[in-house]
Amino acid sequence: MNSVQIEQRLLESFPDAQVKASDMTGGGDHWQVTITSGAFRGLSLVEQHQAVYKALGTWMRHEIHALALSTKALD
Repeated sequence: MNSVQIEQRLLESFPDAQVKASDMTGGGDHWQVTITSGAFRGLSLVEQHQAVYKALGTWMRHEIHALALSTKALD
């Protein structure tokens, strides 16, 4: 898994998003993701993170061991 794959998957669910994924350890399973999207408008931080987890789907159970998220609603 690489950053481009994660960014593309998130852009499929959040087409207006600005997404940056960074491999925190070089092992491909610990990620830092920053995402800004209009889809987050009106959602709590927990709801924003849940939306990202849903978009990543089964990757959250298998390929991604750790995920540090920074989400923000696009103005």
